[in-house]
Amino acid sequence: MAYGNAVRSGRSLCVLIALAMQCSGMAWAGPPFQTDDPDPVPLHHYEAYSFASADGSGVATATLGPAAEFNWGVLPNTQLHIIIPVAGYFQPSGPDTAGLGDIETGVKYRFLKESKWRPEVGIFPFIELPTGSLRRNLGNGQAWARLPLWLQKSFGPWTTYGGGGEVINNAPGMRDYPFAGWLVQRELNSKLTLGMEAYGHGAEGQLSPVPNAATLLDLGGFYNFRDGFSLLFCGGHSVVGEAETYAYLGLYWTWGPKGSGGAGESAQTNLFSTMRHAVRSDAGFR
Repeated sequence: MAYGNAVRSGRSLCVLIALAMQCSGMAWAGPPFQTDDPDPVPLHHYEAYSFASADGSGVATATLGPAAEFNWGVLPNTQLHIIIPVAGYFQPSGPDTAGLGDIETGVKYRFLKESKWRPEVGIFPFIELPTGSLRRNLGNGQAWARLPLWLQKSFGPWTTYGGGGEVINNAPGMRDYPFAGWLVQRELNSKLTLGMEAYGHGAEGQLSPVPNAATLLDLGGFYNFRDGFSLLFCGGHSVVGEAETYAYLGLYWTWGPKGSGGAGESAQTNLFSTMRHAVRSDAGFR
């Protein structure tokens, strides 16, 4: 089953996206969007998220929240990742349920750094552990994997990133499927950054809250209260395929010793370029 999505927008969302991109830059990536990036947490630095997300269709809506995400820059160009969620499952015919969901764990590795003409490239495979109850629609029933390749390039205040991969899910009622996304974002000022993404996935299986393929447009961003502490927000709706809605709201913290982010990494990169995902919007039964 799939986690992460709930807000209806339609044409009004598209209008907001267009307006935002005309005026919307500080480089950061991952949450609150569904598209992720190849940029790991700098060495000896840490990230923490406290968030809620929802993803659903007319079949059902799966939620995460409260949920906690933690990322650790354990080695150069390498981060460890974990999400521990409270999950919910809501359907028109009932019954509604809530409890511990599947725990997500993974490793992000950047194998190519960005240069003047070349994007940075990395992988972010993760596994969902079957800690949630399948009987109560809070878990997948068995482990499943997500295997993506991500690219990112910055141009002054503009940042663009994206990629795709394959979900491997052999649980009964679920299926393997491809996914892909691309995002463009720009800094409005020192406090506010907005971005727009297109994100699509294949048919997830008959027991997923979003059983059929869909492509969504999402608008989101972050508001920086102070260095290392931000509010993240995103919402969107499908424009092709299954009628799917998505939403994310969370708080983000980052900390670590100054000057240990590695050669060539600025303070701005340490604080903002490493925001990522998970659940990304997609954390759950995808």
